Amino acid sequence: MSTTTAPAPPTPRKVALASAVGATIEWYDFFLYGTAAGLVFDKLFFNGLDGPAAQFAAFGTFAVGFLARPVGGLIFGHFGDRIGRKQMLLMTLLIMGLGTALIGLLPSYDTIGVWAPILLVALRILQGIGVGGEYGGAVLLAVEYAPPGRRGFFGSFAHIGVPGGLFLAAVAFSLAGLLPDDAFLAWGWRACFLLSVVLLAIGAYIRLSVMETPAFQRVQERRQVASVPVKELVRAQPRHLLLGMGTRFVEGFTFNLYSVYFLAYVVTNLELPRSWALDGILVGALLGVVLVVASGALSDRVGRKPVYRVGAWLALLFSFPAAFLLQSENRWAILATFVLGLGVLYGVVYGPLAAHWSELFDTRYRYSALSSLYQVSGIVASGFTPLIAAWLVARGDGSLWLVAGYGVVVAAISIVCAQLLPETRGRDLDEPWVETTTERPEALLVV
Repeated sequence: MSTTTAPAPPTPRKVALASAVGATIEWYDFFLYGTAAGLVFDKLFFNGLDGPAAQFAAFGTFAVGFLARPVGGLIFGHFGDRIGRKQMLLMTLLIMGLGTALIGLLPSYDTIGVWAPILLVALRILQGIGVGGEYGGAVLLAVEYAPPGRRGFFGSFAHIGVPGGLFLAAVAFSLAGLLPDDAFLAWGWRACFLLSVVLLAIGAYIRLSVMETPAFQRVQERRQVASVPVKELVRAQPRHLLLGMGTRFVEGFTFNLYSVYFLAYVVTNLELPRSWALDGILVGALLGVVLVVASGALSDRVGRKPVYRVGAWLALLFSFPAAFLLQSENRWAILATFVLGLGVLYGVVYGPLAAHWSELFDTRYRYSALSSLYQVSGIVASGFTPLIAAWLVARGDGSLWLVAGYGVVVAAISIVCAQLLPETRGRDLDEPWVETTTERPEALLVV
């Protein structure tokens, strides 16, 4: 008589790896667009416009992806809290890969006229919906599998996806950039987008090997699944949601300022070689991968808030030096700006946030909470950053000083919001929050 044995649950390391690989692939797809918006799209899809107008239009379509992300977050957050994390993550991976590959096949303005930018916007919306649902699930896959004392470390693997995806996008465009300009504009940039099909297959294979998270399984077993998760979230924890969005401000601003707008500024405004900026982005993103994990692990020892606040203060203090270094037009100064911004500042800020945001909310609506927090705030914090920066530079007669001032304001807002949130290190994920204006988080910690 034969017996069947249930498969052993995956280890936290395997789950963290699956989360990191899948997230990196999806963010690679999303960031390809940002890089191409700064280098290619104004020349191929908006070449009916002149100079700054074409750049504004390219950055406008970049922002459209962020406007679509809350829609994806709402849809996949709802079903992620109702059905489970794993199925939603497979669907978002498919949507992102399809949208990115089709952009790589899209005819230019010279070929199909106005339909080129229209279809580009439609595919950018598809990308936004896909990555909008990706974030919450990827983080929860890692955090809800992690041991209580190591959520910062394992949760940070989901956050590897952002600098990791940017690193892959920068590598792809750096290699394509070795081609002559005509070949780069004709097909080189398209190869970067079509590579998404291969990465999609790899990511789907890895994610299929992962089971549903234990925290969500316990909610199902207790029959506590929320009927309308986002409604319960807004009713039960509005303060955590709004303050969490505030802590997202400096993270999204820093990343998109350095990886998208400063790239375009170096190439278009300063008329310097694109390799100067791309090399800095590549090194900075690689350093960011390391520091995201290191700062996440450090938050397991000293707390989420202290590590985050160090990064936010560094971002504030570096705003004006970054403007000075870029405007020096010195190659090594530009390299240092990108490395410090995307590596040190972003890595330290972003590392502890996966665990901190996850620990702020109840399991019953945690997917919806993280999706709403990240995607709604991302419209201003991330999507409009290149547009706002371009407008401020135009107002400042081509200088970056107004952008630097804006960076100081953004960092200050995030520092205040972090101060008003409770420390969550060690919190029991199954323990319900009772949100008050004078929270004493020590009572909610596991001793």
